[in-house]
Amino acid sequence: MNIIVILDNIRSAHNVGAILRTCDGAGAVEVYLCGITPNIDHKKIIKTALGAENYVNTKYFSKTLDAIKFAKELGYQIVSIEQSDKSKEINNAEFKSDVCLVFGNEITGVSPESLNNSDMVVEIPMKGSKNSLNVSTTVGIVLYYLVLSKTNE
Repeated sequence: MNIIVILDNIRSAHNVGAILRTCDGAGAVEVYLCGITPNIDHKKIIKTALGAENYVNTKYFSKTLDAIKFAKELGYQIVSIEQSDKSKEINNAEFKSDVCLVFGNEITGVSPESLNNSDMVVEIPMKGSKNSLNVSTTVGIVLYYLVLSKTNE
């Protein structure tokens, strides 16, 4: 399985660094940094990524929609990770072999424009009252769910 991760206006450099480490560990092909998402030379990313920024390929796009279009042109299924009226639980979703996962801003989530240009919207089942996870935690859960489920097929 080939996985691209799109970071749709992630504010925190610490989150981006943690996401890069997770993407390296899970074998993601690339990470697209979009909008206000800090670039990989940011000192807080370097501190949190612990060198993963040197092993994960990244591209910057000023607009998330441009990154989505680019991944679509490469043949990737676009899957936004977001709670919405269109979302299905991750364990009920069918993923293709080339998947591009879109993760959104810590406060506002995946942008409506990104959601509207996704092939599917997926959410993690939540049991608690808050119904919210940190974006870097969410990336880890989703990536390893996909990697482990494809390994066991």
